[in-house]
Amino acid sequence: MIPTPSSLRPGDAPPPSAFQLFLAFAKIGLTSFGGGLSGWMMREFVQRREWLSEAEFLSGLALAQAFPGVNVINMSIWVGFRLRGGVGALAGALGLVVPAMLLALAVVGAFSAAAKSDSVHVALAGVAAAAVGLSLQTGLRAARRAAQSMAAAAIMAATFGAIFFLRLPLLWVVGTMAPLSVGLAYLRLRAREGS
Repeated sequence: MIPTPSSLRPGDAPPPSAFQLFLAFAKIGLTSFGGGLSGWMMREFVQRREWLSEAEFLSGLALAQAFPGVNVINMSIWVGFRLRGGVGALAGALGLVVPAMLLALAVVGAFSAAAKSDSVHVALAGVAAAAVGLSLQTGLRAARRAAQSMAAAAIMAATFGAIFFLRLPLLWVVGTMAPLSVGLAYLRLRAREGS
C-alpha cells in the first residue's frame, strides 16, 4: 500500500500543490548551471521549504541514482511522487525540463555569437567549479549518513577506490557492490529485529 502524500510530510502542513511543485522545479532548472542539481534540490526541498526531511531526500537520491536514466530527472519524479503522487511526479519532471529547455534554446542562439570570447569560457569554468563544490557537499552529506557501520564505510571506500583509482567499469562495480551492500543492510536489520 502506498502512503498518501500528506502522511509523508515531515511537518503538519499540507503537501504542496502540483503547480507549486512545477514552479519549484522550474526555479531549480532555470537557476542551476553546470550540474549540481541534486545539491540545489536538497537546499530547496529540505532546507528552505522543508517539504522533505534530509533522510527522506538522501534515500530518494540513492534510489534515483540506482535507476537507469538521468539522475536529476529520476529525482524530480521521486520528489514529485513523494509529495503529490503521480500528478506530482509529472509536475516535477516537466518543471525541471520544460522551462530550462526553452531557455536553453534561446541561449544557444545568443551564445553562438559570443562563443569566441575568452571571458565567456572563463565564466563557464567558474560556474562549473561551483557546481562541482555543490555536488561534493551533497555527496559528503550522503556519505556521512550512509557510513553508519564499518561494513558500510568499507563498501563506500571499496566502491570509490574501484571506480576512481582502478578505473573499473561503473556497471560492474555497482552491480557487485550494490547487492553486497543490500545484503549487509538486510542482515543488520534482521539482527536488530532479533535483539
